[in-house]
Amino acid sequence: MAVPISLRRRVARRAKHRCEYCGLSQIGQAATFHVDHIVPQVAGGDSSMDNLALACIHCSLRKGARQNARDPQSGRIMRLFHPREHSWNHHFRWMACRINGITAIGRTTIEALNLNSSEHQVIRAFEKKLRRHPPPGHL
Repeated sequence: MAVPISLRRRVARRAKHRCEYCGLSQIGQAATFHVDHIVPQVAGGDSSMDNLALACIHCSLRKGARQNARDPQSGRIMRLFHPREHSWNHHFRWMACRINGITAIGRTTIEALNLNSSEHQVIRAFEKKLRRHPPPGHL
């Protein structure tokens, strides 16, 4: 079921028009960001504000219907970052144009969504020149 445009606009405003997983700004991107169901509809997730997040195309497609993935350090299955329940700064830190996972959830999300892909890093370097990186409020 498609997310109504009015709800989509509210989600984008709340996210300050940035991907809630990697922090990329919608400004300057050719593709319109997706509204992600944090808990996928196939797993019983609804289309409420509490279950929706703005996601860049890369993060949205990599996440898909997953809620869990394997922590690359411990090998344990871990929950992915949940933008409504988790604080970004609790799980991640910026190291120039790379994201460093400081918890198992952070490491797992970085690996599963490939948040440090070469494409992400090139875009972040360009965004830094435009003073749009790092995202406001992200450490």
